[in-house]
Amino acid sequence: MTSKSLGFWVTLIAPNGSGKSTILSILAGKDSSDMGGKVRFMKEIRVHFLEQEQNFNPESSIFEILLDGNDKISEAIREYERSLASKKTEDMDKASAAMDAAEAWNFEHEIRTVLSKLELEDGGKLAGMLSGGERKRVAIASMILSNADFLIMDEPTNHLDLKAIEFLEDFLKKSRCTLLMVTHDRYFLDRVCNHIIELDNGSLYEYKGNYQYFLGKKQERAENLAAEKEKARNLYRKELDWIRRMPCARGTKAKYRVESFESIREKAKNSTVKREMEIKTGISRVGKKIIECTDVCYSFGDKIILDRFSYKFGRYEKIGIVGENGIGKTTFLKLLTGEIKPLSGEIQIGETVRFGHYSQSGIVFDENQTIIEHVREIAETVTLADGSKISVTSFLNHFLFAPNTHNTKIAKLSGGEKRRLYLLTILMKSPNFLILDEPTNDLDIITLNILEEYLTGFQGPMIIVSHDRYFLDKITDHLFVFTGNGEVKDFPGTYTEYREYAKELEKVQKQKAESVRTDNRPTSRAHTAKKKLSYKERIELEELDKAMDSLNREKCEIEQELSSGKLSSDEIISKSARYSEIKDLLDEKELRWLELEMSVSE
Repeated sequence: MTSKSLGFWVTLIAPNGSGKSTILSILAGKDSSDMGGKVRFMKEIRVHFLEQEQNFNPESSIFEILLDGNDKISEAIREYERSLASKKTEDMDKASAAMDAAEAWNFEHEIRTVLSKLELEDGGKLAGMLSGGERKRVAIASMILSNADFLIMDEPTNHLDLKAIEFLEDFLKKSRCTLLMVTHDRYFLDRVCNHIIELDNGSLYEYKGNYQYFLGKKQERAENLAAEKEKARNLYRKELDWIRRMPCARGTKAKYRVESFESIREKAKNSTVKREMEIKTGISRVGKKIIECTDVCYSFGDKIILDRFSYKFGRYEKIGIVGENGIGKTTFLKLLTGEIKPLSGEIQIGETVRFGHYSQSGIVFDENQTIIEHVREIAETVTLADGSKISVTSFLNHFLFAPNTHNTKIAKLSGGEKRRLYLLTILMKSPNFLILDEPTNDLDIITLNILEEYLTGFQGPMIIVSHDRYFLDKITDHLFVFTGNGEVKDFPGTYTEYREYAKELEKVQKQKAESVRTDNRPTSRAHTAKKKLSYKERIELEELDKAMDSLNREKCEIEQELSSGKLSSDEIISKSARYSEIKDLLDEKELRWLELEMSVSE
């Protein structure tokens, strides 16, 4: 902990199904332990629990949810909001007087400020009309307004778009509260927490640092355990030899030696290499033609999702899709898979394409079925990457479903375990084009790491919609950025690189807007002339535009060549080197272009 912030921000890390949500619920006082014990807080400590799912009254408005309580301020604000809705002068005067008496104006202003920052402008909107992302933002607004001393958060970034996640990050970093949370968002974890508690095989391990610090120390612990395991095995062999030497005289053996043997045997067993999730499914051959989109248009009423979108998908590219909630990302995926048809334009899907579509709404199970019953409905065997086949029971083991869990009812699985089971059913069909819509929600960090390893080595095209910045940075080659009004921009880089670019662009646009406001004021010609580029700079700007267009075209051509499968090893090396050069040149020229544009605004 630094002197800059007095916050004590703890993250609990544990595998899915180990009871993380239950622990938080007990600490928050919502549930009680069936094993006894009590949770006590210091007097006057205010606690707020941000749950994974929000159970709001569908008939309550956003304002009513945020004013939940019977205190004087809340009642005064409620009456004031009702008077605004009625538009009766008498009611408004009476409500204003009540606001004055309760000194509630500041709180009402605070509510509107928080709602504005979370882009929840309509405070009268009913909970029953809110999307999943809007419900989560309302819950976060409630948490912020609670001004609690101790925040307990269960997967706070689930259902949030990237802009809202960054806002929550900023709020927590400025807060002086104590925080306990469970999250799989590793960038969020790394930037917010300063203390990690890991629950592993029933034991708790404490790390005083962020996620990077945790990774380093966990590696140290793993290496120490490996050494300890080897030592335990050697002792186990010696003690086993001794315990077997005199089987008839067992009762006369030193009691402490027998007890020591049992202890060592247990230690040797427990120190064995941990199970790891392995995903090595086969992949069916994908042809040259993947998906070709030509002038695709789609809209809901007045809301434009795609406007003349054209793109030819390559064989090996991994595309991340980002954009605000409700902008049409999931609809785009449904268009690509043929689930819905475009209003105009054409989407051609190659004959060899076999989609593996992991959708947000796709987790539909018969809760009364067991794990093994559900999987056997799909297949009895699974083909692996090397062409060999294994039984579904062995395949379940690869996905961290141990044999003793195969007959567990699906209803008893945690949210993360259900998502892992759903992912298993997608991959066991050997798809050659993966489409993943928010695949990281509810998965634990261990599962995420192994999934990322698999996706990195997946020999086929892939499209990922995700709000997990770490996941996007690690997996994707470039981004489709949905900016609204049907526009989709292809950004050649990671999400972190895009955010840096977007912030710089926002800065330029802000300076331009300031320049426009200044230019609209009466100014002298001499002053106006200073705002213009010189002839040499104008020529340079034009040349930069042409050069960037040419480099982008060459970059696209190389991408197509690299994904064609026709290049020799030497050609692949040569083209890859040129591809890196082009990216560096584009970065250099884009920076100079921004400098020239900014100079116009100064």
